[in-house]
Amino acid sequence: MKFSVGVEYALHCLLYMVNLEEGKSVGIRDLATFQGISETYLSKVYAKLSKSGIIKSIPGVKGGYALARSAEDITFWDVVEAIEGSESFFQCAEIRQNNILLDKENLPDTHTKCPCLIKVVMLEAENEMKKYLSKKTLAWLYDDVYNKKLPKEVKESTIEWFNNSRK
Repeated sequence: MKFSVGVEYALHCLLYMVNLEEGKSVGIRDLATFQGISETYLSKVYAKLSKSGIIKSIPGVKGGYALARSAEDITFWDVVEAIEGSESFFQCAEIRQNNILLDKENLPDTHTKCPCLIKVVMLEAENEMKKYLSKKTLAWLYDDVYNKKLPKEVKESTIEWFNNSRK
């Protein structure tokens, strides 16, 4: 299983939106320019985030996007699902039923009534990842990055850059 780069783009860009003043927004062009990423691709990512209710579109000349929910209510898993979809990562094809030694007309209960153990293990792993990513919020990321990891001047210059780009 591999997440697309869209998940990374989304999380990085959403991080810059946490500190937006009420009623303010940020544009795709500004986010893409700041990150050095494709504006076209980021627009597709933001369409998915918007559709899932993570961000909202702000109309007008200085319009753009803002968070639709508080940063405390947006989890990493919300972002993964918005970008990647909600289908399970592991798709069991029940190939155990293709065993050439089995009578296809009369499959044993172990192959029809019992879940495939491989599927069970893979879904448990996915559920553990989902539980973990559901505990990590955008607010947690913002706090860890801006209040613990980044030097104060980098935080201030980042906020200033976004504030000036909307003038």
